[in-house]
Amino acid sequence: MFSLLEVLDLAGVFVFAVSGALAGVRKGMDIFGVSVLALMPAVGGGTLRDLILDQPVFWVEGTSAIWMALLAAVVTFFFSRHLESRLKWLGWADAVGLALFCVVGAEKAFMVTGSPLVAIMMGVATAVAGGIVRDVICNEIPFVFNSEIYATAAFAGAGLYVLMISNGFDAVLTLWSCVIVAFAIRALAIVTGLSLPQARPNR
Repeated sequence: MFSLLEVLDLAGVFVFAVSGALAGVRKGMDIFGVSVLALMPAVGGGTLRDLILDQPVFWVEGTSAIWMALLAAVVTFFFSRHLESRLKWLGWADAVGLALFCVVGAEKAFMVTGSPLVAIMMGVATAVAGGIVRDVICNEIPFVFNSEIYATAAFAGAGLYVLMISNGFDAVLTLWSCVIVAFAIRALAIVTGLSLPQARPNR
């Protein structure tokens, strides 16, 4: 049986793989290209996190994540043509993956290091690194560099996780609360175009 955290991790892998596959379909890739691109956001952030933390890479230790990502790629490849706007669905799949991975990454880093700062940083890295690779391969500006709030949502989810778990809140309540908060912030940005203030350099 999978624990709740493992379920959230696999769910994050699936939806992030969908986002990668959708990006590949939009670029007209074949099923191999779509599958490769699906793997980038699905395992990229977690791979970076595990390497930095000097932990076994999660998809090497157990291949469930790889199979989940490939399943998402195949399903997306054959059914995405029925979607009215692949870009819109890519944005929402990415938002769900972001919310799940920022919490999963923070939890693993906090368990390994006990450092709130490291946990938050690894939560954000887990959530955004794979998407950056996906977008760079597609020759597009990564979501994290757009003006809309993106990494801030991951920071909020990871930060809230550390705050709640450090103050003795129930683990299940903490996980779901942080996922919901991170997703809500990103969803608000998608719907309203909400963004952080931008610097205005002198010319």
